[in-house]
Amino acid sequence: MSTSPQQRLRDWIAAPAYPWITGGAVTVGAVVELIAVPGGVTTTVGVLVSAASLMWRRSFPPVAMLTVAAGLIAFAGDVNLYVSIMVSGLTGCYSLGRNRVLHPALTVAGGALGAVCVNLVHINTWSRMDLPVPALWEKGSLSLFAESFLLTVVVFGAVMMGDAVRSREETRTERSLAQAKLIAMERQQAAEAERAAIARELHDIVSHSVSMIAVQAESATYTTPGLTPEARDGFQQIAGTARSSMAELRRLLGVLRTPPGDTGPAALTAPQPTLDHLAELVEQHRAVGGPAELRITGERVALPAAWELSAYRIAQEALTNARKHAPGARTVVEVDYGAGRLLTLRVRDDGPGTGPGSDPGSGPDSVAGTGHGLTGMRERAALVGGRLTAGAGPDGGFLVEAELPWGSG
Repeated sequence: MSTSPQQRLRDWIAAPAYPWITGGAVTVGAVVELIAVPGGVTTTVGVLVSAASLMWRRSFPPVAMLTVAAGLIAFAGDVNLYVSIMVSGLTGCYSLGRNRVLHPALTVAGGALGAVCVNLVHINTWSRMDLPVPALWEKGSLSLFAESFLLTVVVFGAVMMGDAVRSREETRTERSLAQAKLIAMERQQAAEAERAAIARELHDIVSHSVSMIAVQAESATYTTPGLTPEARDGFQQIAGTARSSMAELRRLLGVLRTPPGDTGPAALTAPQPTLDHLAELVEQHRAVGGPAELRITGERVALPAAWELSAYRIAQEALTNARKHAPGARTVVEVDYGAGRLLTLRVRDDGPGTGPGSDPGSGPDSVAGTGHGLTGMRERAALVGGRLTAGAGPDGGFLVEAELPWGSG
């Protein structure tokens, strides 16, 4: 996308090399002027210092005072007014106002005092040159100080222009910050509205659907005649799972309804499931999904809460997929605390080896697939800096393997 000429000019002025290029150009012009119209030692030194000091006006703004002072001294030492002095003096006054080296009133006052001093030196020079110079308080004597007035007006204009540019940029910055805060506030309000909408939907699910499952499953054990003990236990398992889901949904509902940043009692939530709950999870799977086994290798260590929750949810989703795609298959959940602070979690079954995202004939490193369950598991693993692979196992069936590093070795 092309930029406008105005924008390109602003970008060039803002570039770090800009003061060096312009200051160098003015210095070269000053040298050319001094060659064409030689001046005295004081004038020559003043012109060169005033021009060369412009190169440091951005990296060290107070140097602009030297720029202006050297220009005034050079002008006072010679009746000739060099163009380079005019350019460097105006630029120095602008830089003083732009960077607020001093209060604008003090800068203008200092410039006016310097202008008067230069004017007095010129009046003395005119007297020694036998020019008609009226004495002070005589008629026409005030015209001698027209030079002071003009120089003061020029200093005032350059300083005020620099100060106006500074004020405009500060206003622009404040406006940008205010707009950013407004956008952030609007996004926060939109997020809170979305949280409230999700909380309402979740409340309906808890109040109606899940609670109905629990009630119907538990009442079926009393209202259905001729139930076998296995069927009765199955209904009780369904009711227990539904009640457990209701508890977790209510906890999530409380989180959604808690304002962000709230640390009061309303922000307190129930403990999250950890790896200590894997045995209960496997038992639930065994009761409704087929044979299952939990194998733990290594010494149990307390992991950070995020790692514990991620590992539990990955195992929960993998067992759910096993019940859905390989009902009745034998499932093994392996937890290896290992060494080097690496937690390895494997969930494998001896089913037909088809599942969401599986690729028949591929090994456990297969990561293809579009199943939302596998996507969620991979996201949970990536959230804690780990990786997850899923696919056909080396001995058949389906294998989910997660490696979750939880600290430096």
